[in-house]
Amino acid sequence: MAEDSDLERTEPASGRRLDQAREQGQVPRSREVGAFLVLIVGAATLWALGPWVVQRSMALLRHGLILESPLLHEPQQMLVRLTDVSYDALLVFSPILLALILAALISPFFLGSWVFSTQALVPDLTRLDPIKGLARLISWSGLVELLKAVAKAGLIAGIAAWVIWSERGQIFSLYDQSLQTGMAGAGNLLVFSFFAVVAAMLLIVAVDVPFQLWQYYDKLKMTRQEVRDEFKQMEGDPKVKGRIRSMQREAARRRMMGAVPNADVIVTNPTHFAVALAYSAGMKAPKVIAKGRGEVALKIREIGAANGVPMLEAPPLARALYKHVELDQEIAVALYAAVAEVLAYVHQLSQWRRSGGQYPAPPREIAVPAELVPEVQNG
Repeated sequence: MAEDSDLERTEPASGRRLDQAREQGQVPRSREVGAFLVLIVGAATLWALGPWVVQRSMALLRHGLILESPLLHEPQQMLVRLTDVSYDALLVFSPILLALILAALISPFFLGSWVFSTQALVPDLTRLDPIKGLARLISWSGLVELLKAVAKAGLIAGIAAWVIWSERGQIFSLYDQSLQTGMAGAGNLLVFSFFAVVAAMLLIVAVDVPFQLWQYYDKLKMTRQEVRDEFKQMEGDPKVKGRIRSMQREAARRRMMGAVPNADVIVTNPTHFAVALAYSAGMKAPKVIAKGRGEVALKIREIGAANGVPMLEAPPLARALYKHVELDQEIAVALYAAVAEVLAYVHQLSQWRRSGGQYPAPPREIAVPAELVPEVQNG
């Protein structure tokens, strides 16, 4: 039973699996989103430019239907006239065509985005296998696509029938109207039809997009064994190892900085090293809860100052603590006496803050065993 569960695709796709699918050109897609966007842009463009398009179209019709006498005897001139009319018609409808092209180019960004994959261009002879092709057609996804196509065709046909029936009076009256009035009426009817189809397409898109996302992620699901194998592969990847180590270091640094406000004292170099010490009654010896050099030392001092943690400049002790005591470890026995002087000063400082009186003088020379003090490098 355990082996069967390991072979079932029950685990969500990992980030690496999704990246690999994207490299192969596999991203969630919905043709309905593209069709919907093209329709709504087309309807909006027609509504905005409708009067201008109607005006220009009427002018083209008049110009095209007027034939001067010389044109009737010069076929070559007729060809020139036809070319001019075609060019003018292209100029009239080019804003609408450009808007539709732009909508078609933008639509992929609404789901899946543009992906250029050379792997998708590599010839795959298995795609020519008629058995596999038939299997795709009769698969669950193929059946869903068929049902969508039938539903879409039926919905649009129903809307077309409804528009024709509801506007039948206006349609039948077009034949006895003037050219200008007739074209304006036809344009309004066309825009109304477009918006009716857009409303229907919105319903289709609302159903199709969640289905496409579910189908895409369901197709990329992994077995438990695949998850384990991928993790083993990633463990051996130097880049992944480096990224994990970097994340671990950053997490440890955040935890360390979070402990600084709880320190009893911060011993500094004064600028290049900073070591935060904490001590409570139940501890055998003071503990280093944060330490660092350079920018890390500066950050420790900033957090300490913001939280009122006492700071003491003791360069030899700061370097010795930084060098010989690990984070979250108690100080070495050889440093007990030196740290005791520091804690005694902190205690005096605390009493002064509570009771006032003479400000305690910080210890001038704290004795640190010479063998524990590292040589100063770069200041």
